[in-house]
Amino acid sequence: MGAYIHFTDDQKYRANNVDLVDFLQRQGEKLLPSGREKRLDSDRSITVRGNRWYDHSAESGGFAIDFLRQFYGLSYPEAVTTLLGGEQGEIYRPAKAKKEESKKPFALPPAHTDMRRVYAYLVKTRLIDREVVSFFAKQKLLYESCEKSKDGTKKYHNGVFVGVDEKGVARHAHKRGLYTEGVSFKGNVDGCDPRYSFHWIGQSDVLYVFEAPVDMLSYITLYPREWKQHSYVALCGVGGQAMLWMLEQYTQLQQISLCLDNDEAGHKASERLETQLSEKGYASERILSQGKDWNDDLTEARQMQGGFEMKMA
Repeated sequence: MGAYIHFTDDQKYRANNVDLVDFLQRQGEKLLPSGREKRLDSDRSITVRGNRWYDHSAESGGFAIDFLRQFYGLSYPEAVTTLLGGEQGEIYRPAKAKKEESKKPFALPPAHTDMRRVYAYLVKTRLIDREVVSFFAKQKLLYESCEKSKDGTKKYHNGVFVGVDEKGVARHAHKRGLYTEGVSFKGNVDGCDPRYSFHWIGQSDVLYVFEAPVDMLSYITLYPREWKQHSYVALCGVGGQAMLWMLEQYTQLQQISLCLDNDEAGHKASERLETQLSEKGYASERILSQGKDWNDDLTEARQMQGGFEMKMA
């Protein structure tokens, strides 16, 4: 048993108040922009903001000390000591005091007058079939937004992938920047309900599960035969809320195919979703893209003018 270490209330407060973005970047962790938060590249179910973290897959979260205990395997004294920098040497930046923010009601971003940029991005850049794009646009599940910057000097165009509830009311929207240079913005609109992310309900008993809307549309383009008969959901992340909601609402869905990214983060997320499904009494299979994701496969297939065979994990 390790020696007892006494921490003052001030020390515990300062440790728990360490800015996790600053801490993780100094550990060499790669962080990805995700709206007002940052997402861990090594585990994309985890987002951090200030001294708070949230695991969207496990639907749990907390503050800095618990983060180090859970994800770095440290004991409480080790976590506090690490965050305090051993009270010497490295000092981690404290999180800014969080202003109490009233939860914004969900609202769809304002629509642009046309969808020219959406079609250019999805069809010409991402090589998704035009008929597939048009189908979701006609269903009012896909459109182009035009939004001003906070200072009003710039305009941003995004593809908006809409998720609706069982009554057809929009409850979720995922925005994807339509710019081909640099890192494009992507993130969910404030006030979204994660249960209703971008999806399609068919008549068969098959449900295909993806990380992102572009992956979902790429897969449909690759395997278009009677695709409307099946069901699809883009988690817009790796949390399982939307998948589980669909299974609860549409009891005909019994065959679940997990089609997440073919990388370490995607494999880890698939394992978590498999566990969630098993606990609910569902069997599932994993279908792997040959590249990192289904759009990589689609791009390669277009270049080769041929198809790819699916891999079963």
